Amino acid sequence: MEDRLYKIGEVCRMADVQPYVLRYWETEFPQLAPNKSGGGQRLYTKNEIDVILRIKQLLYSEGFTIAGAKKKLETELNEPAAPETPATAAPAPTTTQPSPALAKALLDMKRELGEILELLSSDQPAERKSATIRSRPARSSSPKASS
Repeated sequence: MEDRLYKIGEVCRMADVQPYVLRYWETEFPQLAPNKSGGGQRLYTKNEIDVILRIKQLLYSEGFTIAGAKKKLETELNEPAAPETPATAAPAPTTTQPSPALAKALLDMKRELGEILELLSSDQPAERKSATIRSRPARSSSPKASS
């Protein structure tokens, strides 16, 4: 097995990130601790490159924050490695029934949106439409500023 070490420039090209990004990630992610040569050059293992690529994916592709990526990476690295099969690749979405109160609220909202759509698509003159809309009670007690 080859235990090749990669210099920071090589890793930057592989990961398509700048050296300062890698140095910053080293301060935030304890999993990144490259060895240093006698001259102080950072030397990365293949495993560390895999971690770097995963960090980049979490931050740039999946939209995680640094804190979120840290937690996710810790979880992933602490899990036993299992071969990814179609059954384990993506968990099946779970469906739960909404509570009766939520179901009623959603049905009421659907009905009200239908009424609004009907109102907007009817052949009433614009004046009448706006008068109908204005006749509804206001939701807030503060008057709206007119522009």
